[in-house]
Amino acid sequence: MKIDLTETNSSKINAAMVQARRDLGTPAIGMVLTLVIVTDEENAYDALKSAGDASHEHPSRIVVVIKRASRSPRSRQGARLDAEIRVGADSGSGETVVLRLHGELVNHAQSVVLPLLLPDAPVVVWWPQGAPQDLAGDPLGALGQRRITDTYSTEGPIEALGSRATAYAPGDTDLSWTRITPWRSMLAAALDQQTHSVSSATVEGEDDNPSCELLAMWLADRLQVPVKRTSSAGPGLTAVRLETKDGEIVLDRADGALATLCMPGQPDRAVALKRRDTAELLAEELRRLDPDNTYEASLKFGVAKLATATPAPAKAAASAAKPAPAKAEAPAAPAKPAKKATAK
Repeated sequence: MKIDLTETNSSKINAAMVQARRDLGTPAIGMVLTLVIVTDEENAYDALKSAGDASHEHPSRIVVVIKRASRSPRSRQGARLDAEIRVGADSGSGETVVLRLHGELVNHAQSVVLPLLLPDAPVVVWWPQGAPQDLAGDPLGALGQRRITDTYSTEGPIEALGSRATAYAPGDTDLSWTRITPWRSMLAAALDQQTHSVSSATVEGEDDNPSCELLAMWLADRLQVPVKRTSSAGPGLTAVRLETKDGEIVLDRADGALATLCMPGQPDRAVALKRRDTAELLAEELRRLDPDNTYEASLKFGVAKLATATPAPAKAAASAAKPAPAKAEAPAAPAKPAKKATAK
């Protein structure tokens, strides 16, 4: 069922949702949280589809906030709220409210969203794109216990990691961090089978991919060893190499779907490590509503502490003809006895 309301308000929207549930014969609310999506018209469809797929695992009220840009000064002085309500089969396993804010109302979106939040239920705010620098300080972000963003969608993903670290508040998270959960689990399990400590590490992946940087910072923070960040053709994160006294531990994923785990003294094994879509990443983030201390520690470790190298074929050929100037590799941490990584 779909209901369109023009020039409406939050009270009328709530009344329409209650009436729609009664018409469908389901007056009770069986949702576990409110997911607030702050986006624009261009990205609204994809974001709403991902949230709808994730709602099958986490039944929720989805509130989509679309701020419409006014074309004339006169229209910017007014205020208008249009809403589209979806219940039943049209909204996954919950309810969906699409809010389109016009004029001066764009600057007061929190006053429109607040009456639509589920009572006594957690609130999660998600910016698919165009997230503010200070998530917790944003009026809409202040409503949520968890605040989800994606630095991969920004123009400068690596620089955005520094901004996120500066403005971090408990409850902030990043889908770029969620993408490396299977990698962290697999590497921690591999290290649990080794008796020797790791002396150094290398993370290979495509340029401007914040997931590669986050994984490198996680390894450097947990293992307290130098971690080198190198570039590859992708897709995404392609390989992690850990040096030990017995040999090299390699987790290599060249095709973005199936990885190979190589460990000293053991046969190579194939590992399913496919690239997940946004709906799967969002569903994982909605499983936990407490602050992610591991993400905080890795984010605040800092990209500047990683050693970088770019073994591109063109650069390699050029270096053979002309010696390249030596670069000082900054250690990821002071030299200490290495410890094993543990997944948290």
